Amino acid sequence: MRPSKPILLYGFPLSGHSHRAKLMLRLLDLPFDFHQVDLAGGEQRSESFLRLNPFGTVPVIEDDGVVVADSCAILVYLATKYDADGLWLPRDAEGAAQVQRWLSVAQGPVFNGPCSARLVTVFGMDFDHARAKAVAERLFTTLDALLAKRTFLVNERPTIADVALYSYIAHAPEGGVALTPHAHLVAWLRRIEALPGFAPMPATKAGLLAA
Repeated sequence: MRPSKPILLYGFPLSGHSHRAKLMLRLLDLPFDFHQVDLAGGEQRSESFLRLNPFGTVPVIEDDGVVVADSCAILVYLATKYDADGLWLPRDAEGAAQVQRWLSVAQGPVFNGPCSARLVTVFGMDFDHARAKAVAERLFTTLDALLAKRTFLVNERPTIADVALYSYIAHAPEGGVALTPHAHLVAWLRRIEALPGFAPMPATKAGLLAA
């Protein structure tokens, strides 16, 4: 199935949440148009944007009249609607539950760890940087051990679980969290980057200095 017209993605280029949605669109080879939301100018708090997402956050997609907000919800929507073979979101109970587990990790330890650490160093947000780095280190140690025994997070092929975790982990050095001690985690990142259609999130100055 293909959309009748390009999907409209509202996002911000340096947002890992937005990159999740953009990456999924590319991996599914779906046509889309990107609308950059002026976060610094407060567009996310405008009346028109709040009609799309009352929480005032990116990303949001519009797909032929259907509006979906929240990066993980967007991943579920796109995989359910446009992946006819059910490869990106398993349809069996065990596979679906395992994917949901990792979506919860994306919204929990990934947000509180590498995402929050990057929000401090790149955007000057008032979070506890030391705590965020500690959360990230614990997460990376756990993931590294798991990925020593498997190719991707759920199956031997990628799912939306991998897409949900990728962006903020790949850009963890921008938040002062090193990836190099975690060889299996780094190898997993490289496997995702080798997928047809992959496109990276732009690196910030902090990321370039950490590279």
